[in-house]
Amino acid sequence: SLPVPAAPEHQTQHFPEPQLPHSYGVDRLVLMARDPHWLYAYWEITATKKDAFTRTYGPEAWSSTHPVLRVYDVTGVDFNGNNAKGCMDIHLGDEIDNWHIEVKEPDRSFCIDLGRMFQDGRFITLLRSNIATTPRASLSDRLDEEWMWIEGLYRTLGKFQYGVSSPMLVEELALEAGKLPAGISSPGNWHPGSDKQSLP
Repeated sequence: SLPVPAAPEHQTQHFPEPQLPHSYGVDRLVLMARDPHWLYAYWEITATKKDAFTRTYGPEAWSSTHPVLRVYDVTGVDFNGNNAKGCMDIHLGDEIDNWHIEVKEPDRSFCIDLGRMFQDGRFITLLRSNIATTPRASLSDRLDEEWMWIEGLYRTLGKFQYGVSSPMLVEELALEAGKLPAGISSPGNWHPGSDKQSLP
């Protein structure tokens, strides 16, 4: 019998996975709500920001201070840096560039400053974050006064059982048949910036 040729060897090519850069060369402080009781912040301070700090406060100012996150409760206020409802300080090391912050307060708004604190307690702000709001820790007490009527409309319109997929088309058919439930708002009548619209 004829010899069976060996199957060619296929060499798997391995491509290096792209790596995300550790820094982007942009001064930034980003705050996010992780859950009802925790925030998460990450930041980057560029060499330009550090140089500006030492030019203002002296060549030894950076090494003689340490980083601090100052957390502000800004719920219900137009925060200007001085009108927070409360604040707390978190003392960090220079090697840290992100932090999980326990606030223990659901449904509250927070803002943070990242700065340097001198030994005499002076705090110099370097960066300020966006405002983040922690979610509720309980079920919403808001009750919907209206129910979706599309499924009921399909059942009501016996001759249109299949092939209709657009709510606006179903609505048009229902209007023609006089079978649209009165007082129910239409998903096709809502426009951004307007209140709920009801069908006549």
